Amino acid sequence: MRFAPTHEWFKAEGDSATLGISDFAQGQLGEVVYCELPDVGAKFKSKDTLCTLESVKAVGEVYAPVDCEITAVNEKLQDEPATVNGSPEDEGWLVKVKFTGDTSSLMDRAAYEKHLESEKTEE
Repeated sequence: MRFAPTHEWFKAEGDSATLGISDFAQGQLGEVVYCELPDVGAKFKSKDTLCTLESVKAVGEVYAPVDCEITAVNEKLQDEPATVNGSPEDEGWLVKVKFTGDTSSLMDRAAYEKHLESEKTEE
């Protein structure tokens, strides 16, 4: 599992991947009450807004970490959006994608943890 600086996780298998938000991101967002997921077949460029998550206190945008095409969405989130909070890095996945482009800028968990520490000191 790799992480983007904008708190998305990306789990690649060949040229396909599953994408969601990190535990840190769901904690910052608060209880998710609605997930606006893209349509299967939608294409996104790296850094485009992929979907939005609405919580009781904010709306969070989820960005594409690489160029990708949506191959599946987590239908469970339509009825149970808080799954993103309860299991953000497993059952709360958002989309599955077929991707092109370089994933080398994504961080491993240790680098992501350091990134979180540096963000906290900037506040």
